[in-house]
Amino acid sequence: MAEGEPEIELPHRPAELGPELPVTQLAPRLAQFAAVARLEHVTQAAALLGMPQPTLSRSVARLEAELGVDLLARQGRTVRLTRAGRLLLASVERALAEVERGAEAARAEADPATGRVAFGFLHTMGTDAVPALLRDFRAAYPQVRFQLVQDYVGAMLERLRAGELDLCLVAPVPDGDPALVARRLDEQRLHLVVPVDHRLAGRRRIRLAEVAEEPFVGLERGYGLRAITDGFCEEAGFVPRIAFEGEEAETLRGLVAAGLGVALLPPALVPRPGVVELEVTAPRTRRAIGLAWAAGRPATPPVAAFRDFVLSRRGRLLQHD
Repeated sequence: MAEGEPEIELPHRPAELGPELPVTQLAPRLAQFAAVARLEHVTQAAALLGMPQPTLSRSVARLEAELGVDLLARQGRTVRLTRAGRLLLASVERALAEVERGAEAARAEADPATGRVAFGFLHTMGTDAVPALLRDFRAAYPQVRFQLVQDYVGAMLERLRAGELDLCLVAPVPDGDPALVARRLDEQRLHLVVPVDHRLAGRRRIRLAEVAEEPFVGLERGYGLRAITDGFCEEAGFVPRIAFEGEEAETLRGLVAAGLGVALLPPALVPRPGVVELEVTAPRTRRAIGLAWAAGRPATPPVAAFRDFVLSRRGRLLQHD
C-alpha cells in the first residue's frame, strides 16, 4: 500500500463466531431472508411470517453482518436481491424444499391411517403366523404400510435398540434388558425331526436323551432357536454334535430328509416327505414367543395400533400349532 493511501475496511466475521458460522445460528435467519427475497418487501414478509417488521429487518441485517456480505439492496419500501443474495437464495430454496420433504415424510410415517411399521420377526414365523397377523390387522387398517425384516434374534434386537425397527417378534423373549420392553405371547412346541427310515421313526414320542449320540443339524450360532435347542440338549444331559448348520428351518428339514442328522424344529405347516416329527416328552421342548419394543421410545399411532393388536392375540398367535 502506498504511503498516505487510506486503509480500506473489509467486512469481517465477528471473532466470537469462529472460522465458520454454526448452521444452528444461520437456519432461522435463512428462512426469514428467503421470505423477504421472495416478496421483495420486508413488511409483507413480516406479515407472512407473523413477526414484527423491525424484528425481521434486524434478523436479515444480522445475517448480512454474520456472512459479511450485502444480500439485499433497499429501495424505499421494497428490496432487491444483490448477486450474492441470488446465489444464497438458490441454495436456501433447495434446502427449505428438502426440509419440507423431510417434514412430509415424518408426518406420513406417523399418520394413523397410512403410516409405516418396521416389524422384525423370526424366519420360522414368516410362513404362517406373521402373514395371518398382517392379514387380520389390515382388515381394520388397510392402508398402513409395513417394512418387514427377517433376521436372527440378536441382530433384530440391536436394530430395535437403534430405532431401525419398531417391534420384533422373537424367541427367546428378552429378559432383564432395561432398554427393551417384552411381552410373552405364546409358546411353541419343538419336535424332534428324524429321517423316515430312522430307527426311531416308528415312535410317536421319545426322550431327547435317546438321540444323544446322533449327529444334529441346526441353525447357526446367534439364532435364538439354536440357543434354545442347545439348552434343551444340555438339560437332557448332552452336548449336541452339530454336523451341519443352516439359516432356515426348511433347509434343515431337507438335510434331515437326506439322512444327514436329526433336528429340533417347530412343527411343519405342510408335512415334509422324507421326515417324521416326534413329540419330545423330556425335557419339555417348548419355546416362548414374545413381542419386544424399545423402552421409553414414543410409538407412532400405527405402531401403537399394531402393537396392541399383536398383544391382543396372546395365547392365540400359533393357533395352527
